[in-house]
Amino acid sequence: MIDTSTFLVFAATSAALVAVPGPNHLYIAARGVTQGRRAGVASALGVETGTLVHIAAAAAGLSYLLARSAALFTAVKWAGVAYLVYLGVRALTRRGSDGDEPSPQPLRRVFLEGVMVNVLNPKTVLFFLAFLPQFVDPSGDVPGQVLLLGLVIAVIGLASDLAYALTAGSLGRRLRASTLRYASGLVYLALALVAALGGAGRTARG
Repeated sequence: MIDTSTFLVFAATSAALVAVPGPNHLYIAARGVTQGRRAGVASALGVETGTLVHIAAAAAGLSYLLARSAALFTAVKWAGVAYLVYLGVRALTRRGSDGDEPSPQPLRRVFLEGVMVNVLNPKTVLFFLAFLPQFVDPSGDVPGQVLLLGLVIAVIGLASDLAYALTAGSLGRRLRASTLRYASGLVYLALALVAALGGAGRTARG
């Protein structure tokens, strides 16, 4: 469906874009730092599961509809902002049984939070609309091409996310848990601010 040269250019360009630190990377790093490698990996898997949702939506044409509707796009944007604010406030106020350190979140919940963070990231929608279609041949099987290219992005993204998760998990062991909790809360709130102020011109995911 896609010639080899176009596919290789797409893969190389995607790798360069994914390598740039973005909101997803910061979220994964915050999780890894505060709760260790396993939580970082769980959040990375959750984020890329969210990418699969975007891939399916793009192949079905839903992403196009979302981007064309200002009301729908705004609703998704502010839902994402609200969710990040919730995560930030929870991290800053949550206490553990000892009155100081928070108890670790179940990995299933960490995974689901990763899914939600990416599903509610409108910049991921824009990534699939502004970047991916440039490599799609409109005379061919468009949904099939979107699925194939989307899966390439997901694989590259997962490799990058896991690198952030494992690195952050290693660093987290050297820092006090109370410090990490406040730092992660501030990261979530900063991501909410970035999402609130972010314009539609940026297409890089992450």
